[in-house]
Amino acid sequence: MKFVDEATIRVEAGDGGNGCISFRRERAIPFGGPDGGDGGDGGSVYAVADPNLNTLADFRFNRVFRAGRGENGSGSNCRGASADDLLVSMPLGTLIHDVETEELIGELTNTDQRIKLAAGGFHGLGNTRFKSSINRSPRKASPGSAGEQRDLRLELSLMADVGLLGMPNAGKSTLLSAVSAARPKIADYPFTTLYPQPGVVSVGLGRSFVMVDIPGLIEGAAHGAGLGIRFLKHLQRTRLLLHLVDVQPPEGGDIVERVRTINAELAEFSPELAGREQWLLFNKTDLLPTAEAKALCDKALKKLKWKGRSYRISAVARTGLDELCRDAMEWVEAHTPKNQPAAEPPQTLSEPDGSQQTEE
Repeated sequence: MKFVDEATIRVEAGDGGNGCISFRRERAIPFGGPDGGDGGDGGSVYAVADPNLNTLADFRFNRVFRAGRGENGSGSNCRGASADDLLVSMPLGTLIHDVETEELIGELTNTDQRIKLAAGGFHGLGNTRFKSSINRSPRKASPGSAGEQRDLRLELSLMADVGLLGMPNAGKSTLLSAVSAARPKIADYPFTTLYPQPGVVSVGLGRSFVMVDIPGLIEGAAHGAGLGIRFLKHLQRTRLLLHLVDVQPPEGGDIVERVRTINAELAEFSPELAGREQWLLFNKTDLLPTAEAKALCDKALKKLKWKGRSYRISAVARTGLDELCRDAMEWVEAHTPKNQPAAEPPQTLSEPDGSQQTEE
């Protein structure tokens, strides 16, 4: 199934049933009086968080969701049946906006969480409701009110604890595959990762966190260069960013400039995201002698005036990964509120042919 993280849908709640005008007609009861019943309520439309979904692909073709209409009332004070509510399953991390007002209606962050998208119409009143001491035989009933209708824009922001950031071919997908069971596409050309790819990193019994890899960024991404910045929103729910940089950039690029370029694009997309906790990972250090790699990394940190944590790792050789994962787990645990659960373990994202999707 192709990964889709944006969709527009229309929701239409059911109308309320009409009230009934009826009078009791029985032998030997000449003044039976009014007995028209109320109508039923229209069904409402709710969004429900489903942890088994990980994409908005279901909304590419099925875009209109209508709840049922309440039944009309009938004689003998019989009320019409209310329609069932319509439940629309959506993946965790879905943000729901009203297209017309741009209002954020809500976001699905917990399993089985419900958000009302459109309220069903109120039932109409039967003529029994209008009976009074001066109007003993009312010939009046009210119709049911119309159900609410809305056009909504859905945005999916994957829920993860740690996000991977960096230029194409920095080794993000290789790192994800080395520390988790995720199997993203890995190749020696740029932009092999076309969709965000989550993975669960386990560091011991009962201790794990969710890591997400997004497509690589290049200079000008904020203005549409490369794959642009549309996937950066999948880092907005992460608390820790791991910034990967290749110690031997292709075509002799400068490490410091590459780090500054990515952070500049990040700041242009969201100052809040740019100010989030970020660790710098010098990847592919196995290609250099230990002393040379250390000197190169120390020089880059000095030029950057880097104040956060930094690590020298090799995703291919799997060196430095145990320490990195342990430190990341401790950081996530220390910064997770006690009443807030960790991110839900994600499902695998895959293409129609069954091959898993990720990017480098």
